[in-house]
Formats: sequence, C-alpha cells, structure tokens
Amino acid sequence: MKTDEPIYTLLSTGAEAFRVLTGGLRLRGPYRFHSVTFKALERRADGVFEPQTAGAPTHVVEFQAQRVQRAWYNLLTKVGLLGEEHPDTDVRGILIFLHEKDDPGLPRGIAGGDSPFTAVYLNRFLPALLEQEPDNPFVAVLAPLVIERDEVLKAQAPRLWQAIQSAPIPEPVRDRLAEVLQFWLFERFTALTAEEILKMITHLTPLEETRAYRDIFSRGKAEGEKKGKAEGEALGEVQGKAKALLRQLRRRFGAVPDWAEQRIGAASTEQLDAWLDGIFDADGIVGLIGPADQPQG
Repeated sequence: MKTDEPIYTLLSTGAEAFRVLTGGLRLRGPYRFHSVTFKALERRADGVFEPQTAGAPTHVVEFQAQRVQRAWYNLLTKVGLLGEEHPDTDVRGILIFLHEKDDPGLPRGIAGGDSPFTAVYLNRFLPALLEQEPDNPFVAVLAPLVIERDEVLKAQAPRLWQAIQSAPIPEPVRDRLAEVLQFWLFERFTALTAEEILKMITHLTPLEETRAYRDIFSRGKAEGEKKGKAEGEALGEVQGKAKALLRQLRRRFGAVPDWAEQRIGAASTEQLDAWLDGIFDADGIVGLIGPADQPQG
C-alpha cells in the first residue's frame, strides 16, 4: 500500500494526528509541520514538527509500511543532517511501523532509555483505539492500515466516513482526512470504480444528503433545476467527476495545463471514471490522459 503522500497529508493536519500516529506522544506548545528535503543526498523526510517555542524538541517522523533493513539508518541520516543544520536543537526521530515484525531493529549503540529514537507499532494500539475512540476522525482515517480483511473494511467504511464528516473540526482538516481515507480505500479496492467507492462509504446515509454528494454533484443540481432533474443530475455527475479528477491531478502532479483541463471538461462520464481509476498508477498527466496533440474521438 502506498503511504508517503497520505501520511504526509495526515501529519499536516497537526497535533492530534501526531498523537494518534505515535501511540500517544504529545506535542507541547505550538509546532510548525513541514516536509524537509536534504538536497545534497536527495533524501526527503516524511514530516518534521518544529517547535515554535524555545527548548522544545524537533521531531522527525518516518512511516514504514513494510520491512526494510535500512529503515533505521535512513532515519538516523535524516536526524543527523537536520541536527547538523541546527546544532543547538534537540532533534528526535520517530519511526512508525504497521507491525512490529516490520522493525529490523535499532542499530547497535543507539538503543537505551535516553535514546532520541522511538519505534511505534500501529498494530499494538490502533485496533483498541478504534474501539475506545470510534468518533475520533484522526483514528478512523487510519483504520484501513490495520483492518486486514476486505469484507470487514467494507462493512466499517461508512462508519469511518461518518466519523470524519460529522466531527467538529475545521473544514480544511476534514477535507484532508477524507482525502486520505479515500486514497487508502482506492488502494485496497482496486477493482472498484470511484462511484462504487463513493456508494460504499455513504450507504448509511441517503446519498443526496451526504457532503460528498453535495461537493461532487451540486453544480449539476443547480443546472438541473433549469433543464430538468434527470438531465441536471447527469450533468452534475460529469462536472463533479471532472472537478474531482482535476483536484487529484493538481495534488499529484502540480499545475494542470489548459489543454488537459479542456480535454477533461469535454470527456464522458465513462472516460472520467477510467481516468479516476487509473490516477494512482499514472506517472504523469500525459501518461493518464494522453499527449496534448492526441486526436479526440
């Protein structure tokens, strides 16, 4: 399962995501979150929390979804490089694993009670946390990482979605959490279309009453009031899917060229579904929708 982009998005929501992902560690005082790229070695940290007050530690967070023998050395390098840039800062490293079996073990000499490195294993605490805090959206969004059986995850998906949509959190944070949950559901259920995933996560509530429906189809609904309900909803579906595709393309690849926006705006709902299904495997905009000079049928 791909984790780099969703983990960065999740951590960017702030202190509560940090607490949940690290099994209870808390940030004291205000922190600034960002990603750091060490250009000399072409290495990028999953996320760095820098304190906004003097004396608090800086946390370098890495997420490991599978066993990699060099995982700790990778984190050691990034902590060392950040410490070299800021020698007066207390820099600490946190390595988060899906399962303790994925941990290759700390290199000799850096373990111990006063070690600046912490290992976190989601399988040890996240299942219990899902029961203890079922309405916590920062917990719900991580469920696809520890619910192993697909049929169980399908049954739980509507409740997880509702936990995010009904939580008293700022709208930008809600959007990011919803995006992460959808990303992992697409990763797990590769045989389902975008529409089928949407129906799966919203079946506890009539589709027309969900925020997802309003976001995707509201433009078409307004048009449908003028041209007829059936025609308007069909138009809204196409426009909504085009909007969703453009949003995902911008997040993955940056600016979308005008010719690509025009092609997406003129595409059928079937073509948009195909592009939405293929976006996570594409290596670029051209790889997904074709070159600028490609004839359109």
